[in-house]
Amino acid sequence: MKLNSSIYSAKVMHHRLTPKKHSFWYDVYLFYIDLDEIEKLDKKLRWFSYNRFNLFNFRDKDHVQFPKENPDQTKTVKQQITTYLKSHNVEIGNGKIKLLTNLSVLGYNFNPVSFYFCFDENENPLCAVSEISNTYHEMKMFFFGKEDLENNVFKQKAEKLFYVSPFIDLDTFFDFKLTIPTQKLDIKIDDYDKEGNRFFISTLNGDRKPLTNKNMLRYFFSIPLIPLQVMGLIHWQAFKLWIKKIKYHPKAANQDLQKDVYKPYKTN
Repeated sequence: MKLNSSIYSAKVMHHRLTPKKHSFWYDVYLFYIDLDEIEKLDKKLRWFSYNRFNLFNFRDKDHVQFPKENPDQTKTVKQQITTYLKSHNVEIGNGKIKLLTNLSVLGYNFNPVSFYFCFDENENPLCAVSEISNTYHEMKMFFFGKEDLENNVFKQKAEKLFYVSPFIDLDTFFDFKLTIPTQKLDIKIDDYDKEGNRFFISTLNGDRKPLTNKNMLRYFFSIPLIPLQVMGLIHWQAFKLWIKKIKYHPKAANQDLQKDVYKPYKTN
């Protein structure tokens, strides 16, 4: 039984240009899940489960839920993202939604960013959605329509207005270049300041691998507890930036610049 879903073995690179240079890269792996295959994956793969504990677990609760004010937690991820697409006048119909993301590993998950790539019934790209999370587990969505698609790359510059890093202003701009995944994974998100100067570069590049029991074990042991490692690396790099005396922005500051946030962090 052939699967549309797969794994990408990849490298993440971050390079800060100003006010002080700071760079790092690390190995990761991500799952590229056809949302119509989740129950099939649960039955076919020994180390994959849907909404129940396993080595790897796909959980609806790890992703965005609608409506924002009183989210319906009974709906699947596909139902939730279909609701979001309708708000942007996109009807998925019999098309496909594929999600590039981390899975829960032994019950723990953290996704700095997940990407939904949406296709019509003829496998033509319709749109894409970026689901960005911070360490407070807040989320913000960025939508990319057909008007943003050029040569299989969704391109858009969007005002951030979201608390991602305490060492980057909230009113900067993301510059997205999201290539539709094939055998290669090629995603780039740069940051620009209000004057139009690029000050941060991030890339995600990788190679597609079959989603099999063997590969799931292979990647689990190559990078054990990857979501926990990603969270740890975020805090380690933040400590290095603090040592370099990069300007720090507390989470409680500039609440007016934190807009359209899903799963907002409760301070009390």
